[in-house]
Amino acid sequence: MKITALKTWLVPPRWMFLKIETDEGIAGWGEPVIEGRALTVQAAVHELEDNLIGRDPRRVEDIWQMLYRGGFYRGGPILMSAIAGIDQALWDIKGKALGVPVSELLGGPCRDRVRMYAWIGGDRPAEIAARAKVVVENGFTAFKMNGTPEMAIVDSHRKVEEAVARIAEAREAVGPDVGIAVDFHGRVHRPMAKVLLRELEPFHPMFVEEPVLPEHLHCLKSIAGNLGYPIATGERLFSRYDFRAILQDGLVDIVQPDLSHCGGITEGRKIATLAETYDVAVAPHCPLGPLTLAASLQLDAVAHNAFIQEQSMGIHYNVECDVLDYLKDPAPLRIENGYLPVLTGPGLGVEIDEEVVVERAKQGHRWRNPLWRHADGSVAEW
Repeated sequence: MKITALKTWLVPPRWMFLKIETDEGIAGWGEPVIEGRALTVQAAVHELEDNLIGRDPRRVEDIWQMLYRGGFYRGGPILMSAIAGIDQALWDIKGKALGVPVSELLGGPCRDRVRMYAWIGGDRPAEIAARAKVVVENGFTAFKMNGTPEMAIVDSHRKVEEAVARIAEAREAVGPDVGIAVDFHGRVHRPMAKVLLRELEPFHPMFVEEPVLPEHLHCLKSIAGNLGYPIATGERLFSRYDFRAILQDGLVDIVQPDLSHCGGITEGRKIATLAETYDVAVAPHCPLGPLTLAASLQLDAVAHNAFIQEQSMGIHYNVECDVLDYLKDPAPLRIENGYLPVLTGPGLGVEIDEEVVVERAKQGHRWRNPLWRHADGSVAEW
């Protein structure tokens, strides 16, 4: 079997799909993208195309090593996202060729179903209680919310009180048994994070995500030590080498590799195994489309330390198209009572409707994340 072509489409709301075709008629799909930099990742995919045409797509590990090590400059969000989508598509081809889901090729599932969580509240969190009640009524046992809008490096205690009030509102709305994940989104700098993290303890978060920016993770030991709940991070770390330091230093309890940013299933599996050696949980980051979600679920099926999965159905970014809109059969990704059964279809386990992709690609997108500023006019973290 030989790779004959790589085709890419930018599709709303903010995704990119890749199709790798072969001379035997088997095609694989992947989702290589960085939110807000889709065109840049698209260019990187097609630069890597020169090393792919004519190769056997079933040699997934060899191709991954070639794409990663074959370039003198490596790593980072763009190159690792390009490799990620290619890797997903190669696993999809291999599974389809053998008639089994990717999880079977990785050793077989160690669970029957995967716990899922939903998003509430938007970028500037609002209507928390009402939205929390809705997702619980829909069967979810956990949800995630942004903890705060923009926050200055040293801000007023009122901002802390407002953030705490939102978490308190959520906890009161759903009771003690529902998991509440709080995403700081890197918006909170060290001076305020060490205050806010401790103020949240009485509300027992399921975890707090990105309490500081990735470039300041060394601060976690001093600001988050001895907290009574887990700390999570990893969506902006792009290889096992990026995760190694925070695991060695005992800085986090949950790692969140994004299977469309961290080099795909191949690297995601290695990150999960590395985390397991430190008794750290895995909860793959996934505010993206159906292929990223399917790839994440394949990892969840085989990683013993995977405990919950993010998904973007109904998220505030999906204003024109949603996750299930691009599937011929949405049934494999329909969440019931807060869980998804392990995917059993061949390859990634979902079937993309190419006609819909081609049609929606005519609209495309040029999604950009919001640009925020503080009251004094300085740039704020989004």
